[in-house]
Amino acid sequence: MSAVINEPSASAINVLGAPLVTCGCAPMTGWFRDGSCRTNGADLGRHTVCCVVSEGFLAYSQAQGNDLSTPAPAYGFPGLKPGDHWCVCATRWLQAYEDGMAPPVRLDACEISTLEVIPLDLLRAHAA
Repeated sequence: MSAVINEPSASAINVLGAPLVTCGCAPMTGWFRDGSCRTNGADLGRHTVCCVVSEGFLAYSQAQGNDLSTPAPAYGFPGLKPGDHWCVCATRWLQAYEDGMAPPVRLDACEISTLEVIPLDLLRAHAA
């Protein structure tokens, strides 16, 4: 029997090998909107990097076509402001890093599967 694609991954381990902690609940973040940067097979973006968003990253993300600052009431999204914690796609964080715009990360709240995309030394260098 195969795993159900909409279920969270069984791993609730962070990039440090310890239990994954909540990233943020105000606003509610995560692929499952449960505050945790967990993923599953349906999450093609792999929303596993817990970031502390900055004004620079929000502007960068908007320039890349992903406006995280503007509220979207229809989706219950208040818009992010600097200092908010948010689960970011691993590939987007890596792109931001390559462009010199990577926001700080909370290692204890980044799911271990992040390491398939981003080396731990890069995450450690940007630890909040």
